[in-house]
Amino acid sequence: MTVLPVRRVPQRIAVLSVHTSPLHQPGTGDAGGMNVYIVELAKRMAAMGTEVEIFTRATTGVLPPVVELADGVKVRHISAGPYEGLSKEDLPAQLCAFTSGVLRVEARREPGYFDLVHSHYWLSGQVGWLAKERWGVPLVHSMHTMARVKNAFLAEGDVPEPSSRIIGEAQVVAASDRLVANTDDEAAQLVGLYGADSDRVVTVQPGVNLELFRPGDAAEARARLGLPVDGSVLLFVGRIQPLKSPDILVRATARMVAADPSLRGRLTVAIVGGPSGTGCASPAHLSDLARSLGVADLVRFAPAVPQPELADWFRAACVTVVPSYNESFGLVALESQACGTPVVAAAVGGLTTAVQHGQSGLLVAGHDPDTYAEVLRGVVDSPRLRAELAVGALDHAVRFGWSATAARMLDVYTGALDERVSELVKDRELVG
Repeated sequence: MTVLPVRRVPQRIAVLSVHTSPLHQPGTGDAGGMNVYIVELAKRMAAMGTEVEIFTRATTGVLPPVVELADGVKVRHISAGPYEGLSKEDLPAQLCAFTSGVLRVEARREPGYFDLVHSHYWLSGQVGWLAKERWGVPLVHSMHTMARVKNAFLAEGDVPEPSSRIIGEAQVVAASDRLVANTDDEAAQLVGLYGADSDRVVTVQPGVNLELFRPGDAAEARARLGLPVDGSVLLFVGRIQPLKSPDILVRATARMVAADPSLRGRLTVAIVGGPSGTGCASPAHLSDLARSLGVADLVRFAPAVPQPELADWFRAACVTVVPSYNESFGLVALESQACGTPVVAAAVGGLTTAVQHGQSGLLVAGHDPDTYAEVLRGVVDSPRLRAELAVGALDHAVRFGWSATAARMLDVYTGALDERVSELVKDRELVG
């Protein structure tokens, strides 16, 4: 009997991110927490000795076909459709072209060049499914968001995810050797809503860059950003779309000022991000809403910014507001807390893990602006509460580091590889 050696750690993995590039600025278009997740995870795994090649769709002719993101991390741009003019909903028609480009890269190498495929989001999962079969390697998949979950928690004015995505997600679930969930709740959703094999679902919590997102002087941060030195700053960070619901913060602000007009002279609402998804249809709707509610003078809009500047926004704020209708995790909440800024967030999805209610922030049931106004007013009016939550925010955030996430993910890869080797041994024994 021939016993094949067990490879404890993969030497090289192929990471698939079809619809958004890790080089894109988070907070605009389709770029968000998933982009941060892929970049941070890849860097940490490369530092631990596992090379990472990230495949994404080319959306510009300016960047070269291959970009070295960090030591041991490459980003490969695959031509699949025109650079511009394609929305995420158009991309299923380009999956064949994208898959061809991915397979050609491996075909130019010696067999076994990639030890494993890790796909992110269902579009990438479809490509990963074929790569797995072609290369004979395990497929690890991260959903990040799921159509069945999104459709169950639609924001007003949002558009349901199509049945084609639901079918595609179910196919990826069935094809994957491991399904990575951000939280135990997400793991349960994979099993309950998609029939995933619970033995192949693992929970790996995302992390936060604790070197970048750390406490700093709030007054200095406000000066750099041109914010008032005194008063309270309420912050929203993210893509401007119904799912993220920044309008709830604007409406809550109007309620707060109506209840206490003195707040008008000491309240600033900062909204940092760009339109995305269905929010692109009316990119000015938030400013129009603020004007119609009489709080336009209190609301400051800023485009999405690189992470070092984003850390300044968190330091400058008294509280970060995350009123999303659903989040698979909510990295923004964790980044804010790592800067010592507490969070008021919707009690949905991964936010119930990212925020420790009553310790690092406050979770709000539902999406009623009046409720948010009441909770935010309590934070604004109580320096003692803010100080207590700020201490709790730091204590909570330091439990989440990307190095720990990467180590856990490598364990997941090892498990999938070991299972693959065991299957090959059994097949050989049966043939023998």
